[in-house]
Amino acid sequence: MVLDTQKRKQVTYFTGIEIENTCMKGQLTLFVVGVRPVEEIELLANNNKAKHIYFGTSQSFTPETDEEMSQWTVMMRDLLDRDFAVTLDFGIEYMEKVNSSGLMKYDKFVPMISAKIPNIYKLNKNTTLKIDDITWGLTNSGVWSKNLKEITDNMHYTDWEEYVGDTVIDVDNNV
Repeated sequence: MVLDTQKRKQVTYFTGIEIENTCMKGQLTLFVVGVRPVEEIELLANNNKAKHIYFGTSQSFTPETDEEMSQWTVMMRDLLDRDFAVTLDFGIEYMEKVNSSGLMKYDKFVPMISAKIPNIYKLNKNTTLKIDDITWGLTNSGVWSKNLKEITDNMHYTDWEEYVGDTVIDVDNNV
């Protein structure tokens, strides 16, 4: 079953092979949309033989309050403590919340920072990506910058057409 963006937003769980170029590439993965009960996630992961759990699926990581961030953190921490590998796909705007969550101390935590750059092919050859600090000299030793074409030419590319083969999990029939 091909899960396009609209279909992905209508499901809570699905399984598939991690295709993005992280340390978990090639692993059977349980993809989770939103915050869910830890016991339910663990049961579904075990039933589907997934040792890797991917959170923030379908751009669902959008904690607006400290309470919401706490729910995400507790859920992921509990699964990390149960020896699952956990990826969190989050927008760059959530960097400080994720950094202060305590999750970075886990060896099996994989932060997937998503920098949305729409219409990238419309940018000209001089476009430069800059990794900056909040303000001059606040938390980083400096800045990093590189021509965007040089970056994308040397990065792993995953075409949208590769996002196939996922299996939707019907929670009512799997827990």
